[in-house]
Amino acid sequence: MLLKKQTEVYALSQHIAMSAHKARRVIDQIRGRSYEETLMILELMPYRACYPIFKLVYSAAANASYILGSNEANLIISKAEVDEGTTVKKLKPRARGRSYPIKRPTCHITIEVTDVSLPKYVPRTFLEGLKKPKSKKKYTTVTYHTMYSNGGVWDKK
Repeated sequence: MLLKKQTEVYALSQHIAMSAHKARRVIDQIRGRSYEETLMILELMPYRACYPIFKLVYSAAANASYILGSNEANLIISKAEVDEGTTVKKLKPRARGRSYPIKRPTCHITIEVTDVSLPKYVPRTFLEGLKKPKSKKKYTTVTYHTMYSNGGVWDKK
């Protein structure tokens, strides 16, 4: 019997002030590459979307070293996706008292990092399968205390 072990960690950044189309242009270049190669690519690309993605990749690597205890040389960007966020709508004043709508799109970026040195499955021992889970109490008593029921200040005249 095999037990699945966690080998991937993700980092999520929400409400980044840029369109999802511009962020996808950069994300498509780094998907499936190693961590060190990704950092070099992001430093040399001339797009504005590179800086928040660079920070997010760095954060995902820090999460992997903290949670999994893995080395940065063994990390690979396994999944990178960009979703559209909310659109901030503003009105800009124009000539003759009219207004012009301005739409500021935002996006959500998720980067998942996988450690290739860790095994995905670990053999399960025979005794682990025989352990019974601890049962929880199905019914719990809940008592509500209010100032009217516990004989507080309002009972005195």
